[in-house]
Amino acid sequence: MKKTSLSYGYIILIHALIALAVFALPFLSKIYAIVVPVVGFLIVVKKQNKNNEVLVVAAYMVGVEVFLRMTGGNFNNEFIKFNIIGFMLLGMIYSNFSTKAFVFWFFLILLIPGILMAVAVANFNTDIRKALVFNLSGPVCLAICAVYMFKRNVLFSDLQNIVMAMGFPIFTTAIYLFLYNPSVKDVVTGTQSNFATSGGFGPNQVSTVLGLGIFIFFAQLLLFSKSKKLMFLNGALLLLISFRAIVTFSRGGVITAVVMIMCLLFLLYYFSSPRGKSKFTTVFIVTILMGIGLWSYSYLQTGGLIEKRYANKDAKGRTKKDRLGGREEIIDTELKLFVDNPILGVGAGMGKQAREESFGMEAASHNEISRMLSEHGLFGVMGLFILFVTPFILYFDNKQHLYFLSFYVFWLLTINHAAMRTAAPAFVYALTLLSVKVKIPEKPEN
Repeated sequence: MKKTSLSYGYIILIHALIALAVFALPFLSKIYAIVVPVVGFLIVVKKQNKNNEVLVVAAYMVGVEVFLRMTGGNFNNEFIKFNIIGFMLLGMIYSNFSTKAFVFWFFLILLIPGILMAVAVANFNTDIRKALVFNLSGPVCLAICAVYMFKRNVLFSDLQNIVMAMGFPIFTTAIYLFLYNPSVKDVVTGTQSNFATSGGFGPNQVSTVLGLGIFIFFAQLLLFSKSKKLMFLNGALLLLISFRAIVTFSRGGVITAVVMIMCLLFLLYYFSSPRGKSKFTTVFIVTILMGIGLWSYSYLQTGGLIEKRYANKDAKGRTKKDRLGGREEIIDTELKLFVDNPILGVGAGMGKQAREESFGMEAASHNEISRMLSEHGLFGVMGLFILFVTPFILYFDNKQHLYFLSFYVFWLLTINHAAMRTAAPAFVYALTLLSVKVKIPEKPEN
């Protein structure tokens, strides 16, 4: 245990130093962006993916994506998604994939009519290649990840290693935010999403990844803190990441984290023995007390503005007309486009163009569900049905997957407020398809 604790502490320290180094020398972010996939590739090739190393590498890249974007390390917006797709394909070469994953190959086929429609209707002012890549990289990344992970056997301890691979670079992001903006009081003047407390980057994406980090370190605290030292360390990491998530003033990631934690606690309670259930009272009380303490501190640091933000009020206490920052209007126009184009939709990536032509509104979609409907029509409905139903069909024989419900709601809630602009919802969705076991069968199911 001493060796494990020490190793864990060193990893945490290294990731804090990465944040400090990039903050001091910003060009290191580009080097970091190159080193991660190169080292990951060498590890996978050396190990021949015998222990699903591609999942650990891909998980790390999911966790580091927003940090790289925030610090200028990404070479383009889809850099991480393309890398993850590449690692999943590499994993398939070494470790094959389940033949029963055909449903997600079919999901990819359902995207083709929308692509053909987009090519047919795009005007001269639209960069069709850019529009397709921007809007389809997320669904394609999801499908390829899903094919690789479909009913793939892993130990729960191995799943936790994958989850923590996401968590470490998220901790780096939180440390960078403290360096970029050490005093929240000095920059919070209203209740709108705050770029200063989000490292100068999009608060929605920062909140999303930090929300994922909240769940990761809560699970680590609850399930894998075997000593008082580890309990204190994980508790401190949880509070640190939670505070930085709250003060982005972007609610989506924080609310998603709370729902994920509730799902985990529900499954743990449901499957616990009577003796285990009796201990849950203490867990609930401690969790609630931590939440109250954290919220109180955030309230003081923001001068009470954070409470107004979550009550949907402006700095003067007036209730705002919309609750989703203008997203309701975009969703409404996308649903109207679906009604007008129910079979083929308006074309993949053409939603923005269609909204501008029909409603005079030039804005990208924040909601992947309404975007799939408006741009892919009936084929989008079929694709969404596959995504909604398949994980639950697998879960009937996969009750040892304690993170299943939490991962599913992360994907569902995230695509409703942040679409699939980052790789996180795609990868985390695919994690619901893993067959999690206490003991791995001798032969993988194909």
